[in-house]
Amino acid sequence: MGGAVSAGEDNDELIDNLKEAQYIRTELVEQAFRAIDRADYYLEEFKDNAYKDLAWKHGNIHLSAPCIYSEVMEALDLQPGLSFLNLGSGTGYLSSMVGLILGPFGVNHGVELHSDVIEYAKQKLDFFIKTSDSFDKFEFCEPSFVIGNCLEISPDCTQYDRVYCGAGVQKEHEDYMKNLLKVGGILVMPLEEKLTKITRTGPSAWETKKILAVSFAPLIQPNHADSGKSRLVHLPPVAVRSLQDLARIAIRGTIKRIIHQEALSKAGNGLKSPPRFKRRRVRRRRMETIVFLDKEVFASRISNPSDDNNNNSEDMEDERPDEEENKPSELKPDPPVNFLREKVLSLPLPDPLKYYLLYYREK
Repeated sequence: MGGAVSAGEDNDELIDNLKEAQYIRTELVEQAFRAIDRADYYLEEFKDNAYKDLAWKHGNIHLSAPCIYSEVMEALDLQPGLSFLNLGSGTGYLSSMVGLILGPFGVNHGVELHSDVIEYAKQKLDFFIKTSDSFDKFEFCEPSFVIGNCLEISPDCTQYDRVYCGAGVQKEHEDYMKNLLKVGGILVMPLEEKLTKITRTGPSAWETKKILAVSFAPLIQPNHADSGKSRLVHLPPVAVRSLQDLARIAIRGTIKRIIHQEALSKAGNGLKSPPRFKRRRVRRRRMETIVFLDKEVFASRISNPSDDNNNNSEDMEDERPDEEENKPSELKPDPPVNFLREKVLSLPLPDPLKYYLLYYREK
């Protein structure tokens, strides 16, 4: 059992380590990872392991290692307004991060085999929407989860811009997975022990790229022993937003722009935002092989030749006294203010409308 990056003390430090190891490479993916605390998707008694670069499994509940999720997010090349299908959606952690990038006019569907895991995912999604301050920094494409075997999706379902499968795909199911894609779409899945990116460049044309050596538990084959009939999975219809929803999106967007303009105006008057607290830099462990329990993930990467040259300097940097950590705690900046929430609550509106604009959030 091992990891590709050093363990972090919190979610931000985990992301810092993933960036340093080049698993997270783009700003959109970094923002999504920072917005959702990985520990929130763990059961309470297992949260001590949340910031380790390891897979976690308890019963039917499963999370892949952070380095795997970050490679998947980068490979999907997500953009606002796209449609996304998550096969084996599990806890909904990945689907929620994807939803932060897709925005309010995207499509975010998940298929999960186990009903208890779907219930768990819905609880975690509700918790994120109602309690996370970072939720207000984004316009969110809320995931919808359906129960069923992802190998039994109805043939008349719509095709998607982006598809991810979180279980090992056998070679005989490769074409089935490809047919879920629109032309121009991207499919990411473990295929023949490689995390594979497939881009549909035409009606029958494909580009394939091997990303990472992995070993996932295989897809569970449909079992028709009881009835002898296939139980087709019907994905949610692509619904049109209600006028009320569109109004909420527009109002929140307008308020965010006003807040941004006010911040720029203050900055122009010489007022600066408080500096972000600088964490101690943690030296990355060089590991060429990653192995996880329960056959969930095995991964190997080509080592960077420059690592050997950088090790000595990194060791020296770690030995330097960390001035930031030695500063009195009272000098650390206060937690960030949720300006959107404050602005909405200050508006001369009836309380029910304010609460609607805030998604009835508890904080």
